[in-house]
Amino acid sequence: MNIALRFGLLCCCALWASFPLPALAHAADDGFVLLLPTNIYIPAGVGAFAVTALILMFMSARSIKKLSSTLPLSDASAPDWLVVPVSLLSTAVFFGLLYIGWTGPHDPLVNLLPLMIWSSLWAGFASLHMLVGDLWRWVNPWAGFYRLIVGAGTDPLLKMPAAVGIWPALVFFILFAGFSIVDPAPTDPERLARLAAGYWLITFVGMVVFGQKPWLERCEFFSVFFGLLSHVSWLRLYPKAELGLPGWSALSLLADTRLSVPIFCIVMLGIGSFDGLAETFWWLAKIGVNPLDFEGRSTILWQSIGGIASSIVILLAAFMATAWLGCLLAARFGQARAFPLRQVFAALAFSTIPIFLGFHFAHFLPTFLTWSQYTLLALNDPLAIGTNLFGLEGLRVRVGFLAHMQTVHVIWLVQGAVIVISHIIAVVIAHTALQRAYGQGKQALWAELPAAVFLLGYTWFGLWLLAAARGA
Repeated sequence: MNIALRFGLLCCCALWASFPLPALAHAADDGFVLLLPTNIYIPAGVGAFAVTALILMFMSARSIKKLSSTLPLSDASAPDWLVVPVSLLSTAVFFGLLYIGWTGPHDPLVNLLPLMIWSSLWAGFASLHMLVGDLWRWVNPWAGFYRLIVGAGTDPLLKMPAAVGIWPALVFFILFAGFSIVDPAPTDPERLARLAAGYWLITFVGMVVFGQKPWLERCEFFSVFFGLLSHVSWLRLYPKAELGLPGWSALSLLADTRLSVPIFCIVMLGIGSFDGLAETFWWLAKIGVNPLDFEGRSTILWQSIGGIASSIVILLAAFMATAWLGCLLAARFGQARAFPLRQVFAALAFSTIPIFLGFHFAHFLPTFLTWSQYTLLALNDPLAIGTNLFGLEGLRVRVGFLAHMQTVHVIWLVQGAVIVISHIIAVVIAHTALQRAYGQGKQALWAELPAAVFLLGYTWFGLWLLAAARGA
């Protein structure tokens, strides 16, 4: 049986196990409430994950190796000079959006800046990396401008120490994601324009001082964030064009020994998890808020900050404990071999990338389907002065698809398929990475056991989160 067919059977088994779940939903804002009983919904989804994990544990070493094999599409990468015109176009669009943010309408559903940042970039563009790899490398609004003004071969003023890792990018990511969750008005066009302009300036100055490559790869959080997400994709175009099973390139991250990289992955999942948890009746009850009489984010500012911090700390501790226990069991009951705690921790952390991306997609799908319509109308009249660039005048935003059971079922099934497949990819990454660390044998199975139990529990939590009633 070839490896593509084998992987397809894994996906089919998981999807079959979750078939009774047409109401699988991870809603953002005014989203769906699961109608099926959770005592059916959660065991079915967890069972899909468990079946996949068991199949993987009994696959041969040859089959495991083929899971990360690739099909070369071309020995040559895309021409590097293409970065300049594409990035310059992106820079022009960015400054145009800043102008609209400052001078355009104050309504965030009419102003193009918040629509492009939160709907197109944060929700849509991030999810697009599942399909086509690292697009941000080409469209970031700094690379072309830097080469035009400073020059590609210019020596930086200072050398960035290796110990910096990607910690600066992690700090910027926490600030950005925290702003989207905690701030009372993250869609206010003028405030968003000031913050975006300030971040663009900080990034450009950092590139001038420390060099384009070091700053973008270690300090610019969008580059790091989208770069990690791109490892879930079937396709990679850089440094050469290759095609493989989803998540195949995540294994290349194991060669990176910087601790900040796996920690970035876990922080992504922690913040993403709290983003969904913060809307649930359960969380609002814990912080003493009546979900039917919610007075706004400003009243729970410190509770939200504490929730984000707690989610990150708890998840980091849980991953480290799981990795340590796996190493301990492998050394105690497996062969007498050294057990690389850091490598096991990294393998588990990198397996969270598809989990984050799957929940990110499902979380924002209902919102994206609505906000993308507002975006099209705003593009038709970007300055809100009555222009009709694309002939869309008179069209209205339609949300009726959220009120019809047939279309809601389609949305639920899409969300469910993405969630289940993302967990399959995650367990494949973790299993393959641990096999590489320990080899095929008893020691590897003992090392995997705590990881499988932990991921099983996190699957349960994720499915409960998707089903939980929301009030904020």
